[in-house]
Amino acid sequence: MEADWQIVVQRCLDGDSVAWAELVKAHHRRIYSLCYRFTGSPHDAEDLTQDVFIKVYGNLTTFDLTRGSFQTWITTLARNLLVDHFRRTKQQRVTDSMDAGWDESEELPMADRLAAPGPSQHDRAAQKEIARMVQEALTKISPELREAVILRDLQDMDYKEIAQVLRIPEGTVKSRISRGRAELARLLERNKGQVV
Repeated sequence: MEADWQIVVQRCLDGDSVAWAELVKAHHRRIYSLCYRFTGSPHDAEDLTQDVFIKVYGNLTTFDLTRGSFQTWITTLARNLLVDHFRRTKQQRVTDSMDAGWDESEELPMADRLAAPGPSQHDRAAQKEIARMVQEALTKISPELREAVILRDLQDMDYKEIAQVLRIPEGTVKSRISRGRAELARLLERNKGQVV
């Protein structure tokens, strides 16, 4: 599978726009998710995702399969851009207005809601509130702990890949993940009673 990415990268370098579209489509969701989880802002995440792919395009010649997987390489580029963004904005916590995302509601028309199978409106509202609380808690922990937890628990990377991306020993990765999870649990425990 990784050898396939080497071929796709080479096709991109040869000017194949279909290969570039394939690469972006395959990685866009994961990179956006990483950016969103780190910033907490859908608007910043969109801008940063675009910046990541511009950076990827400009650095395709540096990808070397012998130094790690394509996923690790692209995640490293994304992480470096996020760290630069964090330093540039000096922003640890991002808060959205109360109505952010209101226009992006996935709510169905009345007729469809009445007949819709699956979770109830209450269940969906509770799930959204839990997701909001987790995202808010993520923005309150230190960037070092946040990025380790995001890469492990939300991006599903293994410890070795995370160590490569962050350029730290695996033991430090495990320690940061453990501390980050504990800090998240503490923050979420405080707000546990808010979701009914």
